Amino acid sequence: MGLHTIKVPDIGEGIAEVELVEWLVAVGDTVAEDQSLAVVMTDKASVEIPSPAAGTVTKLSGEVGQMLAVGAELVGIEADEGQAIAAAEEPPVAAIAEPPIMAIAEPPVTAVAQPPVRHRGEKPLASPSVRRQAREHGVDLWQVHGSGPGGRIRHEDVEVFAARSASKRPVAAPVGRPQPAVAASGAASVTAPAPAQASARADASYAERNDEQAIPVIGLRRRIAEAMQEAKRRIPHFSYVEEVDVTELEALRGQLNARHGAGRGRLTLLPFVLRAVVLAVREFPQINARYDDDAGVVTRHGAVHVGIATQTDAGLVVPVLRHAEALDLWATAAEIARLSQSARGGKALREELSGSTITVTSLGALGGIASTPVINRPEVAIVGVNRIVERPVIRGGAVVARKMMNLSSSFDHRVVDGMHAAEFVQALRGYLECPATMFVD
Repeated sequence: MGLHTIKVPDIGEGIAEVELVEWLVAVGDTVAEDQSLAVVMTDKASVEIPSPAAGTVTKLSGEVGQMLAVGAELVGIEADEGQAIAAAEEPPVAAIAEPPIMAIAEPPVTAVAQPPVRHRGEKPLASPSVRRQAREHGVDLWQVHGSGPGGRIRHEDVEVFAARSASKRPVAAPVGRPQPAVAASGAASVTAPAPAQASARADASYAERNDEQAIPVIGLRRRIAEAMQEAKRRIPHFSYVEEVDVTELEALRGQLNARHGAGRGRLTLLPFVLRAVVLAVREFPQINARYDDDAGVVTRHGAVHVGIATQTDAGLVVPVLRHAEALDLWATAAEIARLSQSARGGKALREELSGSTITVTSLGALGGIASTPVINRPEVAIVGVNRIVERPVIRGGAVVARKMMNLSSSFDHRVVDGMHAAEFVQALRGYLECPATMFVD
């Protein structure tokens, strides 16, 4: 046996410090080799720090939300007899990425699952994304058998347990409808709530509340806050809103889905927007750029790497669709779906969350009439897509119903003039209103 100190490892990419976002163990816990001890966050991703050997936790250094330098002490471990820690100061780093979810077979109804045997102080092995999934399904991880290495619980383990639990759960009576009491004669008698009880429930809905909840701003939420504050502080934003008639575009999308949707996948509006962006930035290369304001250099890019603003349970992330200029509609749609799914599942790779040259943000049906999106620094532009509304407009002196949508875009006024921004948005509008022009040279 021996005492060993695990330090914050060098995660690479020039990272000098990380934020401690979650302890997965406590002092006195018995841990297995490769069991995750803590979750730290870099500028781009969450990373689990595993234990290099089995043993007992003797010390935890740092508080949740604290910034830790690479090489700083993190965890003290008293290794078990016969355990050797060859590189205690540099344990392997595991990016939070679960294996692909496999098809889940229905468990036999006769099978009786016994809870796994765990020793005192031994926590279930699971990544933060799996723990979040368990909370969403109301699953107690202490009752789940892990199929991963060392008993690690995977996403499919939670889903199997949730499915098995649901099959055993009795059907609940409708909310607000009391279960009938069965008398000896077999007749059901229903007891209505007393008037005083009903009055008390009604009064409770108007009772004063003085409770408060202090929520630390840490992890991804702090990264978002810092990025938004820095972007608004350093970039003089101006926004430009233009309405677009997408009636023909929606008709084309419907025809393509009817003909090819079953075999090639259904198209949403977003792949068409990205195609329009790709074509418009060819005409206005100053929009597809990144500005290093410290060096005073604007870099215009031939490649169009589009950031796709994606809402997740943990907050907003921006996975990057690379080389959008080289993808057709269906390839674009497939890549958008893959990136969004990876981001929402906490599986996006670090390299998938950086390097965008322009960002598109869309809230779909919640898109509102207009918005003022914040630029994803160091980019110089962001295109916001608002919801489609069918409303009356005048065409040729007649009032007709058309499908209208607003584009709300923001620009960095230090390097993009108002006229160029307006011309860029008008180019987008032209492509979206006449979608056939997006597919001819």
